Amino acid sequence: MNIGEVFFIEQMLIGCVVGLILGVGCGIYYRKKVAEAKVGVAEERANKIVDDAIKNAEAKKKEILLEAKEESIRTKNDLEKEVRERRNELQRNERRLFQKEETLDRKAESYERKEEQLSKKMEELEKQKEETKELREKQLQELERISGLTTEDAKNYILSMVENDVKHEATLMIKEVESKAKAEADKRSREIVANAIQRCAVDHVAETTVSVVQLPNDEMKGRIIGREGRNIRALETLTGIDLIIDDTPEAVILSGFDPIRREIARIALEKLIIDGRVHPSRIEEMVEKAKKEVETTIKEEGEAATFETGVNGLHPELVRLLGKLKYRTSYGQNVLKHSIEVSHLAGLMAAELGVDVNLAKRAGLLHDIGKSVDHEMEGSHVSIGVGLLKRYKESALIINAVEAHHGDVEPNSIVAVLVQAADAISAARPGARRETLESYIKRLEKLEEIADSFKGVEKSFAIQAGRELRIIVVPEDVDDEGMTLLARDIAKKIEEELEYPGQIKVSLIRETRAVDYAK
Repeated sequence: MNIGEVFFIEQMLIGCVVGLILGVGCGIYYRKKVAEAKVGVAEERANKIVDDAIKNAEAKKKEILLEAKEESIRTKNDLEKEVRERRNELQRNERRLFQKEETLDRKAESYERKEEQLSKKMEELEKQKEETKELREKQLQELERISGLTTEDAKNYILSMVENDVKHEATLMIKEVESKAKAEADKRSREIVANAIQRCAVDHVAETTVSVVQLPNDEMKGRIIGREGRNIRALETLTGIDLIIDDTPEAVILSGFDPIRREIARIALEKLIIDGRVHPSRIEEMVEKAKKEVETTIKEEGEAATFETGVNGLHPELVRLLGKLKYRTSYGQNVLKHSIEVSHLAGLMAAELGVDVNLAKRAGLLHDIGKSVDHEMEGSHVSIGVGLLKRYKESALIINAVEAHHGDVEPNSIVAVLVQAADAISAARPGARRETLESYIKRLEKLEEIADSFKGVEKSFAIQAGRELRIIVVPEDVDDEGMTLLARDIAKKIEEELEYPGQIKVSLIRETRAVDYAK
């Protein structure tokens, strides 16, 4: 290749490079123009958007300001309305207070006038009282002058006349009563009085917890009282029984809740009357003799009860406690006789069922043993009886029968169930307790009527001679929590509407059943 060709090639290359550079420059220039045109358009759009946003913001601002102004106006109106109402209310309260002040002022003035009037009346009454007193004294002096007797002499004369008349009439009445009562023995009459004493009626037996001792004459009352009351105080202190010596002719009343102490006091007083020597040392001697006599009677009655029922092997103290039940009544029913009857009934039913007869009789005889000391110890007769039987080593079967005979615990044997049934039979039969059959039936009907009056009660049954009210409730109407409240409400209504001895147990039963049939 020669120099000319090389030079030509170089020139061609330079031309290409220059053309390329010019092309690139032209392209860049064109793109710049295009970009500038796009930037201008974008700026115009951006300016338009900003202008629109500013216009919208101004419009929104005006709208918000307008709403705020309206809201402030409404708030101001509400506040002004509330202020007006409060101002009116304050004005009304001020008027009421002013009226009350005027009323109180008028009442105060009225009370002051009444007080002045009362003071004047009191002064007038005092004057009249003084005048009456002076007039009475003048009349008494005139009467004494006319009759020739002093006031004390006239009073004694009138009292002696009235006393003689009353003594005569009372003597005739006593003779008439005695002639009618000769057919009955003295022992029977004392039992009738004792049967009226019921432990469960503590609040209203003050008039029935008494014994009457006949005196040969009224002179004996003074001897029983003694000089300055020393004899009667000694007798009351030694026996714990109140002696009531009043105007009742030829009689002294012994008042006390404990029938054993009252019996001791009666026997001691009768011995003193027969003996005729009444003084503290003799009273103490006779009370000790009466205690021994009553204790002997108690022991004999307990032994007779065990012999009659055929119950052997009892602890001597339990036999003595059984004898004390002779002087204890429940609802007018003698507890010892009731215990013997329950023993016989339980034994008969046990024989029919092939159960141990001796155990049934033993449990029946001891079921109310707690009543012999329930005046002296705290707790129910059931809990007291269980404690006594445990102390004197009775079997667990007997203890459970005693504990379950009122349904406080579940019976663990057939013997316990038999004692429960025998107790209910003995207490429930008409005539066993001191109330007529008609009143007994009415009380049971009233119990069921009270229970049926409550919402949710389906059926009610008065059982155990009215000592328990068993109620079946509708499970949809009464839930488990409502059972307690319903039982309390029924018991409260029974207490308000019924009069009854002892207590009535209210038992509620709620049962839900689902029944279906397989075909």
